Amino acid sequence: MKRTVIGGFIMLGGLLTTLTIILCGTIYAIHITAWSGKSKLWHAIFGAKQFGNEVVQSLFLGFPFILGVIFTLIGLVILGIEYYKTIEKQG
Repeated sequence: MKRTVIGGFIMLGGLLTTLTIILCGTIYAIHITAWSGKSKLWHAIFGAKQFGNEVVQSLFLGFPFILGVIFTLIGLVILGIEYYKTIEKQG
């Protein structure tokens, strides 16, 4: 039971972090005038290299975004293992 709660909170924390950064990037992407790459949202979250005196319009939240995705996946793995253990005990 403890591992299920721990896995749930880890997954929820990672999910909240990831979704908050996506929401912030979406709101900020509206105001970006110049970007490099295919997606304005990707550029708003991760950013790009600065060329010369050009101002880079980005939030540079790539590291927390990846960390949130990793925590979400770790929480899902913990919950999956606990679910598998309960199914195995019943069968």
